[in-house]
Amino acid sequence: MGKLSDLLTLAQTRGRALERPYMGELTPREACELLQLAPGARLVDVRTRAEWDWVGRVPGAVEIEWNQYPGGVRNPNFIAELKRQVDPQALVMFLCRSGVRSIGAASAATEAGYGSCYNVLEGFEGDKDAAGHRNTIGGWRHAGLPWHQG
Repeated sequence: MGKLSDLLTLAQTRGRALERPYMGELTPREACELLQLAPGARLVDVRTRAEWDWVGRVPGAVEIEWNQYPGGVRNPNFIAELKRQVDPQALVMFLCRSGVRSIGAASAATEAGYGSCYNVLEGFEGDKDAAGHRNTIGGWRHAGLPWHQG
């Protein structure tokens, strides 16, 4: 239990430093570790269907679009879909491409009554490098964590 509480404390400290309205901020490695350590923990991937299909998926993740594809319009059913698929008592980690949409998703879930929401920093693909490419700096894939194509 020590490792679990240490990871959560670290994430909560990061979240407070960034003045986030949800519980905290996790690195991709920490999020992957929490999935194994915390019974009932869920990873919610909020990227678009196109990103899941063309860029890759995280095995076992709950997939709920934050913005709909095509068009990029906010998914009006996001919270309803989350409530249908994820227990509000669960530790919930939100993942997107670079860690920005997931901030909105974690904030909205917290506002909707989810008490243990965390954002995954760097997202699935990480930030762009100097050449404008992703997957070279940070992110779930770059860290070598479980994922598959299509």
